[in-house]
This record gives sequence, C-alpha cells and structure tokens, in this order.
Amino acid sequence: MIQFDDVSKRYPNGHEAISRVSFRLGVGEMCFLTGHSGAGKSTMLRLIALIERSSRGQIIVDGQNLGRLRKHRIPYYRRRVGMIFQNHRLLFDRTVFDNVALPLVIAGHRHHEIGRRVRAALDKVGLLDKERLYPITLSGGEQQRVGIARAVVNKPRLLLADEPTGNLDPELSREIMELFSTFNQVGVTVLIASHDLGLISRMDYRILTLRDGRLENQEAWVS
Repeated sequence: MIQFDDVSKRYPNGHEAISRVSFRLGVGEMCFLTGHSGAGKSTMLRLIALIERSSRGQIIVDGQNLGRLRKHRIPYYRRRVGMIFQNHRLLFDRTVFDNVALPLVIAGHRHHEIGRRVRAALDKVGLLDKERLYPITLSGGEQQRVGIARAVVNKPRLLLADEPTGNLDPELSREIMELFSTFNQVGVTVLIASHDLGLISRMDYRILTLRDGRLENQEAWVS
C-alpha cells in the first residue's frame, strides 16, 4: 500500500526533516510511527497525503507514484486517503453532521447518499446521537471521534493519523486506538504517528522508529 524508496525532504531553509527513508507498509496492515518531537513523523504523513512533496526518492501509494501525480489530480487522490489531526481541525460554527459531511459535499455526492454515509460513520464512532450538536459542546475525546468519522466517511483505503491521542487521557487514548484497530480489521490500511510508547507497545502492531529524520529499526521492514 505504501512504499518509500530512499526518500528525503529538505526545506528551503536547509533543514532536512527526513533523510533517505525506505520502508513498505502492506495492504490492510496497521503500523505505528514513533520518535522524538521533530523526528520527522508529521513530515512523513504529509508526504503520503501530498500536502508536501519529497525532495528526493520515490513514494508509491496504492500503486500510484506520487512524484508523477499532477497537481490537478491531487484532490482526487486525497479522497482515497483519510487524514486525522491532533487538533481535530473541526468547523465550530457547523454541526457534527455538517463537519463529517464536508468531504462528501466537496466530492459532489447526492443529499440522500450524504445522509446515509454520515450517519453510518457517526454510528461507527459512537456519536450517532450527537449529529445535531456543535463541536464546542463535545469533550476532547468526542471531538477526536468526529474527526475520525470525517476521515472515514469517504471509505478510504488508507487512514493516516498524526498524534490522534496527544491531548487525551490514557483511557480515552486506548479507546481511540481500539477504534483504529476496528477499521483495520475490515481491511483499511492504517498508519499512526504517536509518541505514546506505553500505549502502542501494548498493541500487537509493527512499530517504526524515527530519530533525527532517519528510520532506526530497519529490521522491522516488510515487503
């Protein structure tokens, strides 16, 4: 599903966020990406989501060489990738329903289809009874679940999460990680950047470790 071959990302100021990274993540696999603050975790996810482009090397996602993807095709590519952020990035002047519906509205789905998919996504994250509420009235854990519902409403083959439990207490963090496991069990490929080693070490998934932009545990690679 994801293949990095000798990938580096250097910014105009000369800072190299990741350096010669190579790894493979199989279809239907769930994996954690960890490392110290500034190690390059967020950069790797942004490269996969095509929020940024690499400076060298090759990135292939679901058979698509991202380096060859033209700018006007990027929005269509992103519809196949669900992205979850630590700070939720919700629209606080819109209801929970409207927040989750946004990707479907942008994609031009019919009203009936939007309603069906949004309610199915909210049901999966346990928030079906809160669709008419505004995010400001929800707890931090509930807001994160809204972000997850929005990420999966398009039924993506790949789910990326950047520190999804960074602001949550241990119990809520465990619940959110179990939710990702549920999506993985139905075939979604999941890559999660997290610094919570205590939590992810208790889960039976592969862990990739970044240090100063380089992958440390190369023995964990799979093809």
